[in-house]
Amino acid sequence: MPESKHEEARILIDGIWDEEIVPILADYIRIPNKSPAFDADWAAHGYMDQAVALFADWAREKLVHFPGATLDIVRLEGRTPLIFIDVPGASSGTILMYGHLDKQPEMEGWAEGMGPWQPVIKDGKLYGRGGADDGYALFASLTALLAAKRQGIAHARTVILIEASEESGSPDLPAYIHHLKDRIGTPDLVICLDSSCGNYEQMWLTTSLRGLVMGNLSVRVLREGLHSGAVSGIVPSSFRILRSLIERIESAATGEILLPELIAEIPEGRRSEARQAAAILADQVWSELPLAGSTRPMGDDNAALILARSWKPQLAVTAIDGYPKPADGGNVLLPFSVAKLSMRLPPTVDAARAVEALKTELERDPPYGASVSFDIVDVDNGWSAPELADWLRRALDEASLDCFGAPTAFHGEGGSIPFMGMLGEKFPGTQFVVTGVLGPQSNAHGPNEFLHIAFAKKLTLAISLLIGFHADQKQGD
Repeated sequence: MPESKHEEARILIDGIWDEEIVPILADYIRIPNKSPAFDADWAAHGYMDQAVALFADWAREKLVHFPGATLDIVRLEGRTPLIFIDVPGASSGTILMYGHLDKQPEMEGWAEGMGPWQPVIKDGKLYGRGGADDGYALFASLTALLAAKRQGIAHARTVILIEASEESGSPDLPAYIHHLKDRIGTPDLVICLDSSCGNYEQMWLTTSLRGLVMGNLSVRVLREGLHSGAVSGIVPSSFRILRSLIERIESAATGEILLPELIAEIPEGRRSEARQAAAILADQVWSELPLAGSTRPMGDDNAALILARSWKPQLAVTAIDGYPKPADGGNVLLPFSVAKLSMRLPPTVDAARAVEALKTELERDPPYGASVSFDIVDVDNGWSAPELADWLRRALDEASLDCFGAPTAFHGEGGSIPFMGMLGEKFPGTQFVVTGVLGPQSNAHGPNEFLHIAFAKKLTLAISLLIGFHADQKQGD
C-alpha cells in the first residue's frame, strides 16, 4: 500500500477522532453505566441503555457507507444488551472485532478537577471512566473499516461485538455467543481492542492473559462484638485467623503462591518475549507506577517482573469487611472478618482446579474451630495465544512501522478478558490480535483513567492496515 494512501487514511482517521469520537466519548464518560457486578439495579437505572443508544446512533450513521451492513441491539431476557454489527466484505474470510461498554466503579483519589463521570482533556489525554477501557473500541473499529473503504482497500466480512458485562467477568457473553453462533460464523481473525500497551511509541500485541479466582474469605468467632479488655486472650482475633489462613496459600515474606495447583510452567517463547519487552521498556516496567514513599518493586530484573505480572499466580486483597473506619474504632474484639481475595492465575492453569485447591486449603481445620468459608465470586480461565501465522507477524510489523516508526512488541497481560478464552476454545484455528490503549499511567479501573488520543489515532490506522493485509492474504490463499 503506497505511502500516499496511508497519509489519506491518517488524515481521515484524525478528523473523525477530533470531530466525532472524542466529543462522543466525552458524552459517554458522563454516563455512570457501571457493570452489573457494581450496580445490581443497572436495568432500572437505564444508564446501560443510554450508552448503548449513544454508540448505536453513531454507528448507524457510519454504516450507511457499507451497503448491506446491519446493526442490531440484541437483548436476551435478564441480561445486559449487546451491539451486533455485520459488515459485508469483498474478500473471503471473517474478521471478528470485540469491545465492551460497561464500566468499573468510581474509585477514590481522582485529581482535583477530575472525576469518573467528568470528561477532561489535558495534555492530549481524555480523562474519565471508560474512555480507554473500553469505550473507544467500537469507534476505532468502524473508523478503521471506513478508512480502508475510502481508499478502495478490500476487507473481509467483519462482525463487531460490543458487550456490556465484561467488567463483571462477561457472565452474559456465553449466552450471546450461543444465541448468535450462526450469525457470527467462523472468524479466521479476531481483533480485540480491550488490552494494554507497554509504551505509546509502538503497537503492542498481548500474547497471554491471566485467569482469575475471586472469592470472599470469611472468619467468624463471635455472634456479636465484645469489649477487648474483657475477652482478648480468651476469644481469638478473627483478623489473626484470617491472616493465618491467607499464609497457607501465600508467603507473607515474598508473595510467592504456595499451592502447586496454581502454578504453571512458563513457555520459553513467552520468556523470550518478556526479555525483548524488558529491553524496550527498561525500568519503565515499574518506574512510572505511583509507588508511595520508598516502596520498590518485588525484584530488580525487569524481565522477571514482566513474567511475574503475566505468568505467575499473585494474590491481592481487594476489600475488607467487618471493620469500622479508624476514627470510629473502639476497644472491641470484632465478631468477624471478611477479605475479598483476587487470585490471578497463570494463563494455562485450570481455574476450576484452582478453585478446588483454594477452598480445600482455606477451609480445612479452621483454627480454634472458628466458622470459616471461602465463597466464590468469579472464576475465569486464562488464555495463551496460538502461534502467529507468518503473514500476520509480517503485517503487524509493517503496520506498526508505518504508523509508529517502530516494530510491534509483544507482552503478556496480567488481567483477564474472558472473551478470549471462550473464542480460543471455540475457534482453535483462529488468529488473534489483542491490543489496546491502556499504557503507562492510564490507570484502568483506578482514579485518573485516561485515553491517550494520539496513540488511539495511530492504533486505529494500524488496525485499518491490518484489515487490508488480511484481505490480501485471503486473496492469495
